[in-house]
Order: sequence, then structure tokens, then C-alpha cells
Amino acid sequence: MEINNEKIKRFQRDIERIRKELAKVIVGQKQIIEGIIIAILSNGHVLLEGVPGLGKTLLIKSLSQTMDLKFSRIQFTPDLMPADILGTNILMQGEDGRRFFKFQEGPIFAQIILADEINRATPKTQSALLEAMQEQKVTVAGVTRPLGRPFFVLATQNPLEMEGVYPLPEAQIDRFFFKLKIDYPDYEELQQIVGQTTVGELPLLEKIIDGEELCQIQSLVRKVLIASHVLKYATRLTMGTHPDSKFATPQIRRFVRYGASPRGAQTLVLAGKALAFMENRFNVSFSDIREVALPSLRHRILLNFEGEAEGVDIDKMIEDLIKVTPEREDG
Repeated sequence: MEINNEKIKRFQRDIERIRKELAKVIVGQKQIIEGIIIAILSNGHVLLEGVPGLGKTLLIKSLSQTMDLKFSRIQFTPDLMPADILGTNILMQGEDGRRFFKFQEGPIFAQIILADEINRATPKTQSALLEAMQEQKVTVAGVTRPLGRPFFVLATQNPLEMEGVYPLPEAQIDRFFFKLKIDYPDYEELQQIVGQTTVGELPLLEKIIDGEELCQIQSLVRKVLIASHVLKYATRLTMGTHPDSKFATPQIRRFVRYGASPRGAQTLVLAGKALAFMENRFNVSFSDIREVALPSLRHRILLNFEGEAEGVDIDKMIEDLIKVTPEREDG
């Protein structure tokens, strides 16, 4: 389908309408909403860290309504098996008495997936989900089945409880586009939440776009221009997370074991493009890169033993890196 300037402007207006629709049921959390929209426009997945009861399920379900996408929620538990996610072949009997196997799809066959408390499942089950995220297809009994498009996973993990959990390995965490941290609401927001959710039913949300239109927007986001000097800036920020890099800060050299992977630089650029598109611009700015730096890089930096013992704040290290990294190489 041909995309003209008028259609691009309509898509940009639609994204703003999605924000307004979500605000009808979600109080506050503007940065979280923006981060999730940026990720889904970039065709990436999100790891969300926060305590229970902060509206994660409501947010994702509401997003699926505004985008007219099939929603599925998977509660991860220690006894959850890969087949519980992917699906399995079950033995059926036809009217003629003959038996045959029929594939019963698991909850992964949706378009927006909420993987609740992913670190409670065993690594074997975690891998089943992460492989589907990476390949956007699943293989069961030797048969490969594609997943629906668009396909978006938001996985949550509780930062408080550490007993009976299986932390995601760094290589698997790296597959997530963003890591977002959801905070507890302030006094005014909590008051509004309680008043809004204890009176009656939540309002029905309007469908703004469908899956086909979202795929078109994802394609357009990749076409947003980025100048070479902005691309180099994103590269220097990523390289600055490595302790042996000339762009690293003294704190990073002391406390970091491994820096962000090339996926970190790719995320900075793609997220910057999505942010520019959302703000009706057709080129990525330095400020776009800085704004998406924390969710793009925080889960891709691994502290060494000294950093762990000192309780070093990775977000603070990234913020300090941004302050000292010049926009231009000769800066």
C-alpha cells in the first residue's frame, strides 16, 4: 500500500490519540507509556521492572484495545512448561472413528503478550518465550509455525522478591529492546487512581489503528533520517559503557565488567527514530538519543564484583556518561 505524506500525518495523529485514550484509564506513568509505545513502534520488546499492583496488566490490555490487537497474559510460575506457552499436539477422534493429532495453540499465538513475572519460571520455559521473541515463530514436533504480526512482548519482573526465582541471563536480557522501571504513584496520582477505579466500570477505549496499520508505521519509523554526526554520537555513548573504551568515564572503568552490546547502539538509533516520528519530525536529534539512553542501555551493562559490592547505580553511571560525552567528536 502506498504511503503518502497525508497518511504519515494521520499515523502521527493516531499515535497522539492512542496516548490520550490510554490516559482515560492509566493515571500518570507518562514515561512508561511513552517507552512502551516507542518500543512497539520499533518492533521491540520491553522488560518492565516494578512491584505488583501498579497497573501493568491494565496498561497492556488497554494498549491492545486501542490498536485492535489480540491480547494474551501468561502468568509465569515454577511449574510452567514450554508447551504451556507454545502449545501442543493433542489426540483427537473424528466422526469416522479415526484418530489424529491436532495442534492446540498456546497463549504465545497472540499479538500483544504480557509475560507476568518471567523470572519465576525455569530457564527452559524462559528460553521458549525468548526464542519466540527473537525468531517470531515456534517449532513444535518438528513443525514451524509463524506468530502473528505485529508481535510484542512485555515481560515483568518483581525487583523485591529474590527467593524462588530464576534471574534472566544477561544474553537473554539483551534481547529486550527497553528495560523500563515503573515507580509507585505519588499522593495526587494515588488519590486519582482510587477515585477512578472504585466508582464504576472503566471506560471503553476506542480502536485507533489495527495490526496492518501498525506494521506500516513500524516500516515508516525505520525510514526516519539520522545524520552521520548523530549516529556517531549514539555509537560513542554505547562504546562509553565499555570499561576499556577511551569514551568511558572513570566510574565505568572501575565498576563495569561488560558494556552494552551492538544491540544497544541499534536500540538507541531505532528508539530515537520512533521518538522523532512520534513528535512529527523526520530526523533524529541529539536530544532524542539522550532521552532513550537509559531504557536502551541500563539492562545491557554488567557490573564487576566491586560494582556489585558497592551497590553502584547503573542509571547514575549512564547519566554521568551522557553529561561528559560531547555531541561531536571534536567537541
